[in-house]
Amino acid sequence: MVEATGIEIRNLYKIFGPNGAEMVEKVKAGMSKTELNDDYNHVLGLNDINISMPGGKIQVVMGLSGSGKSTLIRHINRLIDPTAGEVLYGDDDVCQMSIRQLRDFRRHKTAMVFQKFALLPHRTVMQNAVYGLEIQGVDQKEAAERASRWIARVGLEGFEDNYPNQLSGGMQQRVGLARALTNDADILLMDEAFSALDPLIRMDMQSVLLDLQEELHKTIVFITHDLDEALRLGDRIAILRDGAVVQQGTGQDIVLNPADEYISSFVKEVNRSRVILVDTVMAAGQKLEGGLSIPKGVLLEEAAKRFADSGEGVANIVDASGNPIGVLNVQDTMRAMVTPAEH
Repeated sequence: MVEATGIEIRNLYKIFGPNGAEMVEKVKAGMSKTELNDDYNHVLGLNDINISMPGGKIQVVMGLSGSGKSTLIRHINRLIDPTAGEVLYGDDDVCQMSIRQLRDFRRHKTAMVFQKFALLPHRTVMQNAVYGLEIQGVDQKEAAERASRWIARVGLEGFEDNYPNQLSGGMQQRVGLARALTNDADILLMDEAFSALDPLIRMDMQSVLLDLQEELHKTIVFITHDLDEALRLGDRIAILRDGAVVQQGTGQDIVLNPADEYISSFVKEVNRSRVILVDTVMAAGQKLEGGLSIPKGVLLEEAAKRFADSGEGVANIVDASGNPIGVLNVQDTMRAMVTPAEH
């Protein structure tokens, strides 16, 4: 399998207003978003964003309304032009692409899934799914074969001839996902893709995405305002506030070491057992003779279940080859599952 290409965002600024380029220097000198708006009637959208988005992984960008997350994702396929900075895909800077290069990049390298589905109401499920391939000029038979595969994979086999208004919200979003996957793009951009769905359907769609990603290893940028969703989906998470990155890292990094009070307020109600890994809590370098073994990388929630099912109170944590790398006991497991405020 060819290794997927990541995305590098470097020193990215977006200032909305007629003299944005002039305002960048003021922001660099320390002018706040509020001051920029009050004094110069310009809006600071993004403030010096630097994120390395890993290839073949899910990069979540989260924040509250107005944090800049949707503005950021639209810079990756340049639906919005930056005021300053770079968006690198391999050696190519999307911000410097010609109109023709950008058109090809959008058609062949990126696909987007929207919160409001963005389906064409006069087209069937199949016709929506093949739309991107039609734009690319792919043969009609080949396009239908490719679309049929992804329609089935997202659970819509038998609905190919239905129209969007005949489908539930969850089913419509599956069409949007099938359309994006049919394009076979390297980068999948998902802007609040599941936010309009009911909670149970939303969880189901998250599971669909994770199952597909386990096979496909796309470079996915997923926008959300929901921390639980971010923690479930994200290999890496970047949290934005007022157009700037407040903290980034793995979900475990952020839950265990919040950068400030703003992040702490996000993570205080998190179910830590679904975020923290056994190898974070284990006594590294220790070893038991025999007994229960738990693989490295397992979440505490799963470890607690294994302790309960086996009746054991201590286990070896083992690597992919089955070699012990540490020891974990049930008391430390339960202690780590409790937030610091509840100790």
